[in-house]
Amino acid sequence: MVRIEWTERSLEDLNQIHDYIARDSKSYATLFIKKLYNTVQKLKEFPNMGRIVPEVNIPSVREIIFQNYRIIYRTMNNFVEIITVFHGSRLLRL
Repeated sequence: MVRIEWTERSLEDLNQIHDYIARDSKSYATLFIKKLYNTVQKLKEFPNMGRIVPEVNIPSVREIIFQNYRIIYRTMNNFVEIITVFHGSRLLRL
């Protein structure tokens, strides 16, 4: 089992996503972030479960999809680093 580390950028992404959804429903925004977080927790046991990000084609940079959002992460020796979380309709900026 590996640990999960969130970059400052990825935490900012979560806050922005929450704020955007909260414009319509604060409770749904909180629930959405909790579900996204729980999806990421699966990486503890299965760090390679996501696909290789096609834009970069580096085996250690992977992504999982949660609803319409892409969760980009990097696998390291003892941990997984969440790099960014963004809506799938937007372009990847690394």
